[in-house]
Amino acid sequence: MKQVTLNIADNKFNTFLEFIKTLDYVKVEDIEATALKELQNSLKQVRLIKEGKLPKKSAQEFLNEL
Repeated sequence: MKQVTLNIADNKFNTFLEFIKTLDYVKVEDIEATALKELQNSLKQVRLIKEGKLPKKSAQEFLNEL
């Protein structure tokens, strides 16, 4: 699958988005929903670390994962 990045004028974005959603060969990801889900997961992990249910990582361990 190929990916394309487009710059669309703000006042035309919703119209363009609705149009491309009608194309059966185009997959449109909901970025806001994905970002919200990832943020919720991160907050859950922080809560579990504070509760001692997940081990803490050092900054070096974190950087090594990147």
